[in-house]
Amino acid sequence: MQHSLRAATLSWLRCQAPQSFTMHTSASCWHQPKVVRQPWKLCYFRQAVQACGCASLGRNVPDSAHRVSKNDFRHVHAKSAAAQAPTVPKEAQAESPALSELQLYNTMGRRKQVFRPRQDQGQNISMYVCGVTVYDWAHIGHARVYISFDVLHRYMKHLGYNVQYVRNFTDIDDKIIARAKQSNEDPLSLSRRFIVEFHKDMEALGCLPPTLEPKATDHVADMVATIEQIIANEHGYAVDGDVFFDVASLPGYGRLSGRAQEDNRAGERVALDSRKRNPSDFALWKSAKPGEPTWDSPWGPGRPGWHIECSAMIRRLMGPVIDIHGGGFDLIFPHHENEIAQSQACACDHDKQQMDNNGTDFVRFWLHNGFVKVDSEKMSKSLGNFFTIRDVTAQYHPLVLRWFLLNTQYRQAINYSQPALDEAAERLYYIYQTLLDTSKALKAAGSEGEQAQQEAADSFQESKGEVGAVMQQVHQGMCDDLNTPLALAALSAPLKAMNDLLSTKKGKKAKGRLHTLAQYQLALQETFRLLGMQVTDPQKQLDQMRQLALSRANMTEEDVAAAIDRRTEARQAKDYSKADAVRAELSKKGLAIMDTAEGVEWRPTTPEL
Repeated sequence: MQHSLRAATLSWLRCQAPQSFTMHTSASCWHQPKVVRQPWKLCYFRQAVQACGCASLGRNVPDSAHRVSKNDFRHVHAKSAAAQAPTVPKEAQAESPALSELQLYNTMGRRKQVFRPRQDQGQNISMYVCGVTVYDWAHIGHARVYISFDVLHRYMKHLGYNVQYVRNFTDIDDKIIARAKQSNEDPLSLSRRFIVEFHKDMEALGCLPPTLEPKATDHVADMVATIEQIIANEHGYAVDGDVFFDVASLPGYGRLSGRAQEDNRAGERVALDSRKRNPSDFALWKSAKPGEPTWDSPWGPGRPGWHIECSAMIRRLMGPVIDIHGGGFDLIFPHHENEIAQSQACACDHDKQQMDNNGTDFVRFWLHNGFVKVDSEKMSKSLGNFFTIRDVTAQYHPLVLRWFLLNTQYRQAINYSQPALDEAAERLYYIYQTLLDTSKALKAAGSEGEQAQQEAADSFQESKGEVGAVMQQVHQGMCDDLNTPLALAALSAPLKAMNDLLSTKKGKKAKGRLHTLAQYQLALQETFRLLGMQVTDPQKQLDQMRQLALSRANMTEEDVAAAIDRRTEARQAKDYSKADAVRAELSKKGLAIMDTAEGVEWRPTTPEL
């Protein structure tokens, strides 16, 4: 009974406070390693401690773990979970997700929730991610968004779902029109040009193409129809050829962002207009202005507002309800808030029967990724710290940028800096070199190497062996709201073990060496495949990273070879200070000299300051 109550309470707390509390079990103990910050949650946690039979905090726990305060609470229960496995009541089982179930943080509910498809959809799921406004080169903030949702796309497919992934292009907008005037170019021509360049960036970063990529200008008729329905339902009004959404007419506006009606104001792309009933009313249709592209409508020629395009295209291409809607934190308000309002305001009775929250929400899960800062400041052209994807990939391999971004969980803010990118480049080079060296070792072993690889493949299929253990850790991280840093952390120990087996005398003579190498090699390959990191040709990636490192150092292979020769001559002359100076000079430029059994080699490293 005590263990049942404990399990039920901990399961409830895990669901209620997923950011403050994480529970994971082993064969010998229960660990509660993270902070429980709120007093009311602490109260329930104490109840769980009492329920499991601990008369006081931390029975059989070292003194260092005895810390109870408003801001910190830890409990390590030393009883054997294997010997006394808890029996969870049915009502608690319904709230406690299995380890294999994917949990996603839903912005609307402000908590992690187990993702499951709608009952009538089988394994089919729908995901819409707001795309770019195509008037300029894509920047590293865009890379963050689309790599994050590419990982989700890939993982959903891995879990066996049929994913309809839609990502739009805003190809007509105030910014596009302004940029076209500056360059004396047709706005739609400008958009088409940057769509091509955007696709090149996404391909370089390893992002899979979405199922559909609708352009706003191809769905203007759908937007007009949606606006007409909004007006008919008395949630919109026309003024002098413009149409505005009446925010005050819709109860519940602001529930995604948590903003009260009195806090609402004009958004980023919404100009103040005295004709509005309310300052926070936003444009559904904009009347024609000289020199701008226009389309016909019941309110006269003009063009759609920014927010209406996503509502209309989702309704047209995906139906009245979708499973996942994604984008950056900056889109929560006003864009996504306005999407919710529009889709609710235009819904018919049949649509409302399918929508969530008593017919008000057309999205089941709202997902938002964190901001990218540059050297701890907001990225801004005015601050001179604005970097396009092309700026970065001119100096670093695209997979280095992807690796760098994946090392932060997608909802957390990330700080972009050149030293951080240098560290990512060094780490990724190390991993690809390990994979290449492992392949060579297994190939050199002939039939024994082939047998080890076949055994690894069998273990992978059966989720057994070393590869099975690593992949279990990877999947636990991925199922925890796409915690890619946790998934990648599962590779650290295998990488160290592989390098020991490849480079040390003890490792080269170790029993089962080929078996372990093959197991860990497959674990790395499968993890990289899940995360969109290419592993088909490690040698090619290594060569490309070496060339980019030389470019950053403003050196050539010949320059490095000459420096290595100078160091060798100095060592032969026993002038070790001079030899060290050559090594230090190269290290400052991001090139590390390695003395190996095969001779002196170099590889990219983090430049020493």
